[in-house]
Amino acid sequence: MKFAEYEKKTVVVTGGASGIGYAQAVAFLENGANVFALDINEGNLRKLQQEYPSQFAYAIGSVSAKDEVAHAVKEACNVFGTIDILLNTAGVLDGFAKTLDTDEALWDTIMDTNVKGTYFMTNEVLPHMIARKSGVIVNMASIAGLVAGGGGAAYTASKHAIVGYTKQLDMDYCREGIRANAIAPGAIQTPMNKADFEGDGEMAKWVAEETPAGRWAQPSEVASLTLYVASSAADYIHGAVIPIDGGWIAK
Repeated sequence: MKFAEYEKKTVVVTGGASGIGYAQAVAFLENGANVFALDINEGNLRKLQQEYPSQFAYAIGSVSAKDEVAHAVKEACNVFGTIDILLNTAGVLDGFAKTLDTDEALWDTIMDTNVKGTYFMTNEVLPHMIARKSGVIVNMASIAGLVAGGGGAAYTASKHAIVGYTKQLDMDYCREGIRANAIAPGAIQTPMNKADFEGDGEMAKWVAEETPAGRWAQPSEVASLTLYVASSAADYIHGAVIPIDGGWIAK
């Protein structure tokens, strides 16, 4: 999928070292964008910097640490000048733990990364966008933000929070030239879901069977959707949550 409009635009993506975040970084780089990634792990980031030395830069840090987020955004602006698109993709799972099996530490980890991390990144980038009266934010929700069963108590609560945050974010700032939407993936084969494929892979098989499309999706499919949602072709899509789930929530 090619979008000429991304040439020389700057995209900041969290969780860019692997999975969906990495696929998003690659998709935008292939479309001529400058990309700045933030992740707690280096993962594939060094490889991307070698492949796209003038288009790609990164910082190591956690979205749940306010000072590390501020440093990353400052670096992105120093390297590329402006930020046109923010992809809040970083997230963690909770092992499908029910509430009585969720201790405070697990709850805080999920909320700090999935919710507070999105809040920190957005609040750090948003003033730059408002100053230019232009900006697109794409948050990573989940089918767990729309229905039960996509995660445990903490993860499902966190993704419902992302859905609400996205809608409010767009309503509050759309007249300032900002457009915010969320993507809600279903079964995507990423390192975050590797446990489902371990051993005999029975869990992965079950998920595929329960998905109307009959399979898991690849991160590149979410990245392709992101290219569209962030583009001017989607300019009238505001505060929406767009599933990419193989029909899971249609059941």
